[in-house]
Amino acid sequence: MKNKVVRITTIPLSLEKLLEGQLNFMSEFFEMTAVSSDKERLNNYGKKEGIDVYHLEMTRKITPFKDFIAIMKFYKFLLTHKPQIVHSHTPKAGFISMIASFLARVPIRLHTVAGLPLMEAKGFKRIILNSVESLTYLCATKIYANSIGLMEFILNERYTSSKKIDVIGKGSSNGINLSYFNYNIVKKSEKEELRKKYDIAENDFVFLYVGRIVGDKGINELVESFDFLSKNYLNSKLLLVGNLENHLDPIKENTEKLICYNDKIICTGYQKDVRPFFAISDVFVFPSYREGFPNVVLQSCAMSIPVITTDINGCNEIIKDNFNGLIIPPKNLKKLREAMEVVINSPSKLSFFKSNTFKSIQHNFNQIDIWNLLKEEYRLNIEKIHK
Repeated sequence: MKNKVVRITTIPLSLEKLLEGQLNFMSEFFEMTAVSSDKERLNNYGKKEGIDVYHLEMTRKITPFKDFIAIMKFYKFLLTHKPQIVHSHTPKAGFISMIASFLARVPIRLHTVAGLPLMEAKGFKRIILNSVESLTYLCATKIYANSIGLMEFILNERYTSSKKIDVIGKGSSNGINLSYFNYNIVKKSEKEELRKKYDIAENDFVFLYVGRIVGDKGINELVESFDFLSKNYLNSKLLLVGNLENHLDPIKENTEKLICYNDKIICTGYQKDVRPFFAISDVFVFPSYREGFPNVVLQSCAMSIPVITTDINGCNEIIKDNFNGLIIPPKNLKKLREAMEVVINSPSKLSFFKSNTFKSIQHNFNQIDIWNLLKEEYRLNIEKIHK
């Protein structure tokens, strides 16, 4: 009989994008159940991965009454389901599931930290988020930071002890599928069709951003930097691939205006397959303020696209300055604009970066290796409770 493992995220998108393929792989060795909100999307995910699902309504905001209901509902589910492992991702799902799992006496309670919203919070909100994080870690039996820098931050903030926290491999929650994110499998016709759709010429210099269109991803600085550059470099374009999320972390009103009025800035909305967008781009720009271990930066390297990113944990563990891209300080408009000018004006430097992108990640972040390391973690934890 297989041991039961429950994986939980606040929204199904996190299961789809952050853990794509992983639960299906694990289902060969464990009885897997995915838990998340948005019932219809969760059901579709379960069918695709070939695993059971359980719908649990959760919010990404601070909602004490709704959170209490979710804790009680998940607690009852755990008493019935009796899993050996509950493994959570994302802050709200971690908070709810670790408390419920502790109350239900689930023997192995794992929480993966993949970025902390509280890093940018201030005042009373920071105090609340600190308390939530500490309580989540207290109820867990093991914490996994998905980057070395993030683990150091957690220890410096004293959310937990060094005995309780670890990093899987060199970092990342899911690794990178190197056969899927491969420049050579994007058809020429796909690239031509995409360029035609968005009016991008073959000789245009294309900057790309993929992710949520929110303030703490550095979108305000990116748009303002590009707006300035586009006046001097007439064949430049900026592709913004992702959803605008004004309800959580809105971009500035002026940033929205620049996006609307500058016809060289192209917003595509959310895209299920981002590979063709990487394939028609010259440089990936990711000026985020905070990260755990950004999958999109791995994806860019796998697609042999150099990266301009910020000197924050995760990003600076993938990108080495002047080797496979450029590292700049976060929230620094001037340095971002200078870095974007460097790659436009230095074809030889850009070519050097491009030659190093794939080899910089292939040995440390191959997806199947990360999956096998996590599977071994599960096995070791299960062995401990049976001793």
